[in-house]
Amino acid sequence: MPLSEHEQRILDQLEESLSKHDPRFVKSVRETNVYVHGGRRVRWGVAGFVTGLAILVVFFSYSILLGLVGVALMFISAIVVERNARLLGRASWRDLTRSSQGDAASAAVGPRTASIREWLLRQRRRDQ
Repeated sequence: MPLSEHEQRILDQLEESLSKHDPRFVKSVRETNVYVHGGRRVRWGVAGFVTGLAILVVFFSYSILLGLVGVALMFISAIVVERNARLLGRASWRDLTRSSQGDAASAAVGPRTASIREWLLRQRRRDQ
C-alpha cells in the first residue's frame, strides 16, 4: 500500500533530519544490506568449521575431550552457516519476487511469472 502525500512528506523530513544529525549512520545504512551481514556470518561459520576440523585432527589422538570440542565447534559452525545461507537464499528470493511498482511491470512479466510469485509469497507467509 503506497504512502499518502502527508506520510511521504513526514518520511522525507525524518530522513533529512537524520542525515543532518548523524551522516555516518545514514552512510552505513545505505551501504549495508542483508547480504553483507549474512555473508560475514557464513565466512565466520566456515572459518569456525575449519578450525574445529583442525582441532579434531590434531588433538583427537592426544585427548578425546579436545577432539569432542573440535566436533562441537564444527557442529555449531555448520548450524551458523546453514541458517545464514538459508536467510541469504530467502532474501534473494524476496528480491526476485518483490512486486514491482506499477501495474505495467506485472503485466510485462506475464501471467506465469505472476502466479509463481504469488505461490512463493504464500509459501513464505506459511513458513513464518
